[in-house]
Amino acid sequence: MKIISYNVNGIRAAIKKGLLEWLKNHQPDAICLQEIKLSETEVVEDDFKALGYHCYWYPAQKRGYSGVAILTKVKPNHVQYGMGIKEYDFEGRMIRADFDNFSLVCTYFPSGTSGDERQGIKMKFVEDFFVYIEKLRKTIPNLVLSGDVNICHQEIDIHNPKANAKSSGFLPEERAWVGRLIDEGYIDTFRFFNKSPHNYTWWSLRFGARAKNLGWRIDYHFASKPLELNLKSAAIYPELHFSDHCPIELCLEFA
Repeated sequence: MKIISYNVNGIRAAIKKGLLEWLKNHQPDAICLQEIKLSETEVVEDDFKALGYHCYWYPAQKRGYSGVAILTKVKPNHVQYGMGIKEYDFEGRMIRADFDNFSLVCTYFPSGTSGDERQGIKMKFVEDFFVYIEKLRKTIPNLVLSGDVNICHQEIDIHNPKANAKSSGFLPEERAWVGRLIDEGYIDTFRFFNKSPHNYTWWSLRFGARAKNLGWRIDYHFASKPLELNLKSAAIYPELHFSDHCPIELCLEFA
C-alpha cells in the first residue's frame, strides 16, 4: 500500500499547480492531506473520485483555514473524525481511517510561530495527541501516523540548526517529544531507510529558500513497531512544487 502525505497549503491552489496530474501518474493507494483550507469540499471531490478515491474530509470550522482529509482507493472499515477534543476538532486537526491491517491517522499539528499563545496550544496538542494514540494502540497496535508535525527532530533535519535552536519547530521540548514518540515504539520511517542530510519537506517562501534547499523536515510517516517488517520504502519528493511543502511517501507490504 502506497501512502502519500502532503500539506497542500490550500487544496484548490495545489490542484491548479498540477496535483491531480501527478496523482494520476503516481497512483498512491491512500493520500493524507493537511491544510486543505476548504469548507465546501464538494467542489473538488469529483476530481478525486474520478481517480478512484473514496474521500473523507474534515475541514476546520474557520473558513480558509487548516483542515485534513484522507483519500483512499481501499474503502476503510471505519473513519473517525477528530480526537474528541473540541479545541482541536474545531480546527480540523485529525482524521483516522481503519483498514484490515492497520489504522491510518492523518494529522496537522498546530504551528507555534505566531507567538507564545499558539506555542502553548501546540505543546498541549502534542501531549493530548500522544495520549490519544497510546489509548488507540491498545486496541489497534498497527498504526501509521502521517502528517505535518511542525517539528524537526534532529539537527540533520533542518538546514541551520544553530541559528534555529530557539525557533518554534526546533525547540528542545518539541524535539524531545519526537524522541519520546520514537522511544515508545514508533518508527520515523524515512530515517529507517535514509540517514542522509539535506532531505527536507518544507521551505520558507522567502529568500529563495527552496532553490537553495534551505529547508526543514517537518512532515512524517511514523509507524508503530509491529509494522516494522511491513515497511517496504519511504521517499520525499522535493521536486514537486504544488505547495511550500512537498509530498512524502511510505510503502507498506502485506502478505
